[in-house]
Amino acid sequence: MMHFIWRLAKRLAVLVPGLVIAYLSVKAIFPYFDRRLPLALAVLVTYALGAYILVPALIRLFRIIWPPEHLPFYCVTPDGFASDPLNIGIVTTRRQLIQVMEASGWYMADPHRGRHLVHHVLSVIFGWEYPNAPVSSLYLFGRKQDLAFEIPMQGIGNRHHVRFWATTYNSVKPLTIRSIHWHHRREHVFGDSVLWIGAASLDVGLAPIKHNLQITHMIDPDTNKERELIIKGLRDQKLIKKTTEVKLDKPYRLVNRAFGGYLQADGIMTVVHLK
Repeated sequence: MMHFIWRLAKRLAVLVPGLVIAYLSVKAIFPYFDRRLPLALAVLVTYALGAYILVPALIRLFRIIWPPEHLPFYCVTPDGFASDPLNIGIVTTRRQLIQVMEASGWYMADPHRGRHLVHHVLSVIFGWEYPNAPVSSLYLFGRKQDLAFEIPMQGIGNRHHVRFWATTYNSVKPLTIRSIHWHHRREHVFGDSVLWIGAASLDVGLAPIKHNLQITHMIDPDTNKERELIIKGLRDQKLIKKTTEVKLDKPYRLVNRAFGGYLQADGIMTVVHLK
């Protein structure tokens, strides 16, 4: 009973701020811009503020205040919706992770900076090659990815990609969902060997998001084969010392936020220990 009450309270904690934002958008934000901009532009600006700034910020705050008690099964979008399953882990240093991924044919994604975003937009418009294009931010333990890698494919927005988060774990006990935690001391990530938790998936097109009609990538349902793609690349380079399977959950189907989108996962995260 207490578990049900606590779960209901957390859901209300998300619902109430959303209702407040909707009320403010109708009563304050839209009227403010309506007096200063053409109607269509006022609607667009109000929508952008709510969908891209206010709601995601509140959801991220909620995730920080009530972090999960164990490693989740998947990372989440900025507005808190389920996204790519966690399916790969690599124990190594930051420098070696970059080296081995690039040796396996992956490109390190550029950070979200103005010139990179402009380059990305122009590459889409004019069909330029941009294998290091920025990837959207997803969140684990309330923090966006530390590193991301990709392999571009033919077609707009089509690419293999994987996001990694630095985590810490109890090296004495077996790896489980309760022995892996957020790496709090990020300044040590650059030199120490840590467990990089990854979410690998394949973009196969574009689709609108159900709840706010933003445009997002459609993900190929089979995320297991993306994990195997990374492992195969490392194995072909003879970089793997051993692998460990961590059971996150039983096999599951995850309905994501894109219209018609869903993901299949076997609930296994393969952790690779490098030579």
